[in-house]
Amino acid sequence: MSNLSFVSKLVERAAVKQLVDYLEVSEFMSNLQSACRKHHSTETAVLRVLSDILTAMDNQQVTLLALLDFSPVFDCVDHDILLSRLQSSFGLRGITLTWIRSFLTDRSQHVLFNGSLSIEIMLLFGVPQGSVL
Repeated sequence: MSNLSFVSKLVERAAVKQLVDYLEVSEFMSNLQSACRKHHSTETAVLRVLSDILTAMDNQQVTLLALLDFSPVFDCVDHDILLSRLQSSFGLRGITLTWIRSFLTDRSQHVLFNGSLSIEIMLLFGVPQGSVL
C-alpha cells in the first residue's frame, strides 16, 4: 500500500475530476462505465446487470454471466504502454501526459518484515495502490 500524503491525495482528486470531465465531454467514457463517475457506483453496475438478466429471461433468452476479478491486473500495467495509449487513444498530451508520467515513473518499494527492511527495488509496472488516480 502506498503511503500518500494528504496534499498528494487532494491533488490526485483534482486531477481525476478534470480527467473524468474531459473523458465524458470527449465521449471517450462508455455510458456503461460506473467507476469514477458521479451518480454511478458498484450498485448501479449490479442493477444494470440484473436488469439485463431479467430482460433476457422475460424474452426467454439463455443468459450466461461470467464474473472476472481484474484487480490483480493493476499490478501488471506497463507504464510505457499505458502512456502511449493515453496519448494515441484519448488525446492526452503536454503537461497532462507529463504529469501522469511523473506519477507513474521513478517509484520504488521495499518491505518491512519482522523489523528487517528489504532492499529497495524500482517499480517498472503497476499503478500506485491507495491512489484515487
